Amino acid sequence: MAGSSLRKFVYLSIAAAVATIVIKFSAYLLTNSVGLLSDAMESCVNLVAAVVALIMINLAEKPADEEHAFGHNKAEYFSSAVEGALIVLAAFSIIWSAVPRIINPQPLENLSFGLLIAISASLINLAVALVLLRNGKKHHSITLEADGKHLMTDVITSVGVLLGIGLVKLTGWLVLDAIVAIGVAINIIWTGYQLMRRSAMGLLDTSIPLPEREMIIQALLPYKNKNIECHSLMTRQSGQRKFIAFHLSMPGAWDIQQGHDVAEEVEILIRKLFPETPTTVFVHMEPMEDPKSFTDKALNL
Repeated sequence: MAGSSLRKFVYLSIAAAVATIVIKFSAYLLTNSVGLLSDAMESCVNLVAAVVALIMINLAEKPADEEHAFGHNKAEYFSSAVEGALIVLAAFSIIWSAVPRIINPQPLENLSFGLLIAISASLINLAVALVLLRNGKKHHSITLEADGKHLMTDVITSVGVLLGIGLVKLTGWLVLDAIVAIGVAINIIWTGYQLMRRSAMGLLDTSIPLPEREMIIQALLPYKNKNIECHSLMTRQSGQRKFIAFHLSMPGAWDIQQGHDVAEEVEILIRKLFPETPTTVFVHMEPMEDPKSFTDKALNL
């Protein structure tokens, strides 16, 4: 997918962050709820994260150059890692704001109107989060997925905060506002950890998912009937791009043109398996009569 098309989703995230910051701080000023204050602080983090995502998508879309022959796709993992770290930071800031309110609860004001305002902000975040998550999975963009998950944690935060304020309104127990805020923060920390872990795995060149590797294996199996052995399959995911490499062992009597034609056919076949994902395929040709061709065999089809 073109970088400009991905960027439009990040611009949507930035617009949502700005809107919800204004809405949530207004709700906080009306109610004096520490839960709503922490919620507004997380929206500030959302804005920073969205700007980072935009920068990294711009970098990831840059073409390969002399110093980066395989492109800049991994920039998306840095964006996801930063986003995960910001989520964790936001969670600790929520806890930092909530603990004093447990020790010294403060009265809340204008709860009904404040709740309505906060709900409108949550609906904005929910709609944008669903758009980002759907398109992040569709276009294999970890940056969009991370931004969508970040916004979804904001929605969860808001639901928890609204629950806390609702309980305060029903019971009069002011301390519930802070307790619910801390509980939500702990859940957010887990989401941030998962994002950072996924980014680390991507930077370590983790293989593409097992179901996708099985698709490749099944696509190569028919070549065995053509006296062609396929083995040593290696894969990795780098941002949106997949890298797939394997060996083709074919009759040594074939000339270069015959071997090249089969290799081209196989490369096209593999790329067609992933029509919505940029895919680079490396095929190493070797004569099957030579025993050295199989010394590094990791996969025999």
